[in-house]
Amino acid sequence: MNGEFKTQVLAKDIRSHVLRMTHKANASHVGTCLSTADLLAVLYSKILRINPSQPDWSGRDRFILSKGHGCAAVYAALAERGFFPKEWLETYGKDGSQLAQHITHIGIPGVDASTGSLGHGLSIGCGMAMAGKRDSRDYRVFVLISDGECDEGSIWEAILFAAHHKLNNLVVIMDYNKLQAFGTIKEILNLEPLADKWIAFNWAVREIDGHNEEHIEDALTSLPFDSEKPSCIIAHTIKGKGVSFMENQLAWHYKSPDEELLNQALYEVRVTE
Repeated sequence: MNGEFKTQVLAKDIRSHVLRMTHKANASHVGTCLSTADLLAVLYSKILRINPSQPDWSGRDRFILSKGHGCAAVYAALAERGFFPKEWLETYGKDGSQLAQHITHIGIPGVDASTGSLGHGLSIGCGMAMAGKRDSRDYRVFVLISDGECDEGSIWEAILFAAHHKLNNLVVIMDYNKLQAFGTIKEILNLEPLADKWIAFNWAVREIDGHNEEHIEDALTSLPFDSEKPSCIIAHTIKGKGVSFMENQLAWHYKSPDEELLNQALYEVRVTE
């Protein structure tokens, strides 16, 4: 149901849309959107079983963006896949727009859950995966979480629940860019040894380069990693990936590019990446 989409082109389109959207809306969170672009490009071009002409198709795979503030990248992916007109992206973050600055499912084809308060998306995903199991459905549930939201106890409750119920139709993808709102993960609340924690909670785990198309696709086409366990993909990423002056810079969690920086960033994304 996915059609033919070139992943690298989709990733560049997502980044370009994000830059224009955040500039026009004077919005924040550009860095966290750029770090997920490659993950989303592979998901929406090759992995997710979806049908843009039937966004509520009961057999579709479910996707939840738990880090709801990174929604501009998901909106861009959905528009590129044809879930809604690309013109909608121009309204992002404006008063009265359907495209709020934290992702919402209300009136947005292709969005399965509204999120924004961190730490809740995985619990929603557990519910969807459990429902699928009980109804003998073969859809999968993918939840993209941030490293910073793993400071939340609700995440670890959901991790325990999923393993206990052997939800092998549930996939967590962690955007491990190692920066959160006020500093580095290591400074704020160190998560390491991260993979060992997930393994200890009885998940099957892989670590990948979250900007390497082959690594991402290989992991996502090998699911589930264990037929008795939920799967976790720890994707090592770079916040602000693709724009030299945004990469690994905490300030771009909050800033939006002005006209000059927008043009420079678009050039880097389209030409030099």
